[in-house]
Amino acid sequence: MDKQQPQQQWQQAVTAYAQAINRYVAQGCEQGWDDLEEPQHAATEHLLDAWQAALQAINQPGVDEQQRQAFRTAWPPAHLPLVPLLDTHGQGISNVLLLDDGSLLARIGMPYEKGQVVRIDQQGVTPVIGIEHFGRCPQRRYFALANAEGVRVTDGWGGPQVARLPWPSGLEGLPAGYPFDPFDLPPTPTTLVPFAQGQRVLLVSAEGIFLLAAEGATRLLPRQSQILEELAEGTDPDDIALGLAMEHGAVSPDGRLIVVGEQSSRHLVLDDQLALVAQVGPGGEYPHFALFNRRGDQLIVNACHFYNGGTLGVRVADLPGLDTDYYSEDPRTPLLQDGARVYAGVAGDGEYIVGDAYGYLRAFGEDGAEHWQHYLGSTISAMDISADGRTLVAASHAGFISVIALGSGRPEWQIGTGAHGEVRRWLFWKGWDKALVW
Repeated sequence: MDKQQPQQQWQQAVTAYAQAINRYVAQGCEQGWDDLEEPQHAATEHLLDAWQAALQAINQPGVDEQQRQAFRTAWPPAHLPLVPLLDTHGQGISNVLLLDDGSLLARIGMPYEKGQVVRIDQQGVTPVIGIEHFGRCPQRRYFALANAEGVRVTDGWGGPQVARLPWPSGLEGLPAGYPFDPFDLPPTPTTLVPFAQGQRVLLVSAEGIFLLAAEGATRLLPRQSQILEELAEGTDPDDIALGLAMEHGAVSPDGRLIVVGEQSSRHLVLDDQLALVAQVGPGGEYPHFALFNRRGDQLIVNACHFYNGGTLGVRVADLPGLDTDYYSEDPRTPLLQDGARVYAGVAGDGEYIVGDAYGYLRAFGEDGAEHWQHYLGSTISAMDISADGRTLVAASHAGFISVIALGSGRPEWQIGTGAHGEVRRWLFWKGWDKALVW
């Protein structure tokens, strides 16, 4: 049997499928979907052993960049051929950041899992010791670094410490005189966002959403008013749910506005003194996500239903006093994107790029105009974009981290409508001795 045969079969199957899907999408968008039949991927499961052997070989010491590029040409990256392996090896990657030196910071594993923080550069993958969770301010200057002892804020990655913030006790914002229990363990961060001055951090967790400061923590969700309401109705304190689901939060670039929400609340906007500015009714059943644009003059909020969702936009100038209900048709909160259940997103120049539950990155303008889509596969779990807007990094529940050069042209094996090319893909798979670069 010809030695080239497995990689030729893979290359042909992956490329033919991508091109067929791209034609299918173009036709559907142009003439409607009714008479179109979705293309099917050729069988590739019998090629997985050969692919894995070739991947491991290209990750041996001494392999140069030219050899890596030749490998990517012979075995173009794809998602569908790997689906048979994902139940065993796939895992979520809960956070990624592009550092200014071009390296990557990632947390392997979802927030509620033990996980590990790593730094990824041209030399490989290095564990970051002593940090369990991290976040960065919207201006890219301050970093929040968390472990069991508390949250440190540093001025730059590896820079001097400017604040040390204690974990909440769990009793903050709870009415006195009731038998509420403090936390046994620190809350597990879903999101950590330092503010513009580096002295405060927004902590989003399933145990509650808090504002962390040197003098102590303040509970933002659940709100004290709703707890008091339940107590007034005679609810036993033991039956009051203080935990959150689909918890989310964002801080405006100037640090003057905070957005918080969870699956059974509207999206709440607070000012920097924690006064309620607005209550935005979601465009779906379960509020799920929030993000400010780069200029800080627009906010998007996403709510989901099953694997779909709706993203509303609202101008910051329209927020004071805004009070809308679910599925409101208020002209101040137009639907900007219909369809995506958003798990991660970034703001580019004049556009948003969000990652959805179906494995697509979707870009749309601040006016709601659709710009492009790009397929990575599996549910998108984390994203970041470089300061110059040219490099996008996206991670998924398949255990992929994909580095994408925006505007660099679309490879023939890429499913998508944008002119963007992946330059590197890392596989962080359970059961493997180390991460492998594709």
